Amino acid sequence: MTNLQDKTTETQSAIPSPFPKPPELKEKSSASDLKTRLDWGEPALTILDVRDRNDSLAERILGAVAAPLSELVTVATNNLETERDIYIYGDSEEVTQRAAATLREMGFESVAEVANGLTDWKAIGGQTEGNLT
Repeated sequence: MTNLQDKTTETQSAIPSPFPKPPELKEKSSASDLKTRLDWGEPALTILDVRDRNDSLAERILGAVAAPLSELVTVATNNLETERDIYIYGDSEEVTQRAAATLREMGFESVAEVANGLTDWKAIGGQTEGNLT
């Protein structure tokens, strides 16, 4: 009987799930990783723009929330769930890493640093919004 149970378990594990899963969040992500996740269609993620508020208002990744580094703790505490997937970008890799580290220290479990942020996003044809002049 045990042999039959082993074969049944093997067969069940070989069957793909009928429920698709989004691409996994990577701690170090590219603009393409973020775009793939958005194209997949799952709304359970937040994009944070930690650049200066004026820069963010001028142009940001479509759907990104302005959360300047100086306001990040307040924005995160008041508006974000710790289990939510968060993609974060800033003016530089250093700023992005600092912001991501802050969120992780606050208990946020799934934080991805988007390398080269808005620059790479625009380079792959990602949509932006803001008060472009």
